[in-house]
Amino acid sequence: MTAAQHTPAQHATSRYSAQTALLGEYADSLLGVFGSPSLVLTHGRGAVVTDADGRDYLDLLAGIAVNALGHAHPRWVEIVSRQLATLGHVSNFFTSPQQIALAGKLLSLAGGPAGSHVFFANSGTEANEAAFKLARRHGHEHPGPDGRPRGTVLALDSAFHGRTMGALALTAKEAYRAPFEPLPGGVEHIPATVEALEERLDGTVAALIVEPVQGEAGVRELPAGYLRRARELTRRHGALLIVDEVQTGVGRTGRWFASSAELTGGDLPDAITLAKGLGGGFPIGAMLTIGPDVSALLGAGQHGTTFGGNPPATAAGLATVTVIEEDGLLEHARTVGAVLGEGLRAVPGIGDVRQRGLLIGADLDVPEGAAAPFGPAVVEAARDAGFIVNATGPGTLRLAPPLILTTEQAHAFLDALPAILRTATAAVTTPAVAETPPKDA
Repeated sequence: MTAAQHTPAQHATSRYSAQTALLGEYADSLLGVFGSPSLVLTHGRGAVVTDADGRDYLDLLAGIAVNALGHAHPRWVEIVSRQLATLGHVSNFFTSPQQIALAGKLLSLAGGPAGSHVFFANSGTEANEAAFKLARRHGHEHPGPDGRPRGTVLALDSAFHGRTMGALALTAKEAYRAPFEPLPGGVEHIPATVEALEERLDGTVAALIVEPVQGEAGVRELPAGYLRRARELTRRHGALLIVDEVQTGVGRTGRWFASSAELTGGDLPDAITLAKGLGGGFPIGAMLTIGPDVSALLGAGQHGTTFGGNPPATAAGLATVTVIEEDGLLEHARTVGAVLGEGLRAVPGIGDVRQRGLLIGADLDVPEGAAAPFGPAVVEAARDAGFIVNATGPGTLRLAPPLILTTEQAHAFLDALPAILRTATAAVTTPAVAETPPKDA
């Protein structure tokens, strides 16, 4: 039975069996930084995953934009399995053909000129940590007009760049930042407008870091022309332009890089960070440094990683990129993404829809008198109906399905969505019925 064939009733019954026992063990043994998981997933195939009780779900989140090829893609599995059976970890005292090949492929896809390089890490936050250090080195190597090191890195309001201390300093959300202050200094957050950029960017700034589409903020794009203007201003004032493509890169928006819609050829950023979809489910991150001058900022001993760029991870990256290329998944992402975007706009109860390829944010019409956040209620109702989606806030859904999602699967979700919204509305607007205490015997 596929996810599209499930009904809410089938998902709502018998939920407390093997899965409940495992979730109890989770609560007893794992640190609660992720809250309580809603499911224990045991396996998947394509865009469908299965939980510990044997129920299927259409995965419209893909591990938060990670599983670009879906689950258990046969070519990906074969390549990674062969690599694991051949050579695993070697440390960065050594290299491997896979590491060299993936670096060259990424630089080719980015259009990087001679002298461009790649640093491999294990995640998006680590890639952004490397970019933060790159910005600091630039600030020291290229002082401002007053002769002092450039001490400021600009980031944007609503930005999300990770949760390690440096990446967290670049992240804007106060709820993430406050428990861990003081954070590394020298970071300023500015509104995501051209006007704010023009007002603040000057010779004291070492770097500007931006996401082409702010995924955690609800899939919100930068204003048209923002990246072009940012490239002009950073060049004029001698600052680096760093583009965080951790969520948007590697085909997610129907392009290899979302920023290439505005920045190509000689207008490339100075650095690009990648992760998530790059490994197709295997942990890997990368920072691309564009051109010899930027690449020379970090030398031997100034940054490093034990596991970054290991043979299985880079083999996974090569497999992912190869399948995307050979199977035409960039165009497919644009096509199926348009189906989802247009379909969502036609559903009553859905407001503004923001869609770039298969990265989609949809605002919800929150019911009057809602007694609980509506977005999480929609996520739960969708899960009971056999679909995995995500809420980035109380009134916004995010979809980031595998790039292999079919139009039939997209339509299955769209067909089910009106009933999902009705179920969620009832859940947040119907007063809870108090239990009647038992009468004394």
